Amino acid sequence: METKVDERRETGSLIGSDKVEGTAVYGRDGRSIGSVQRVMIDKISGEVAYAVVSFGGFLGMGEDYYPMPWSKLNYDTSLGGYRVDITEDQLKGAPKFNRSTDWDWSDRSRDRTVHDYYKTPLWYGGSQGGAHTVPNPETRGV
Repeated sequence: METKVDERRETGSLIGSDKVEGTAVYGRDGRSIGSVQRVMIDKISGEVAYAVVSFGGFLGMGEDYYPMPWSKLNYDTSLGGYRVDITEDQLKGAPKFNRSTDWDWSDRSRDRTVHDYYKTPLWYGGSQGGAHTVPNPETRGV
């Protein structure tokens, strides 16, 4: 018997990562400031660390990508997208990369720069940097 992936990629509180990508992101004023281009997930903890928000350009040309702490995004059912507490102008000043530049996701100083800009705690909870360790399931509150 063939097993099919369930076509329902969304429930009341869960959503498939493929459905998050492309979802609109709205600024403080309710205007669209971009869309989720990708989500970055910690391989060890499973925690979503960043939404990479795309902004500008046309059909992917001239587009900039802004790593935004996942904690900054709040899903707004009335908008059918994510709302953030920043404006388009503030987004334009945020750390970014584009198709012709690279973003070193392993560089913990980049994490600090992003989180300092958005005034959020580091997603991995550490100030030292370095790799995560596998959490002990007995102390994770599983």
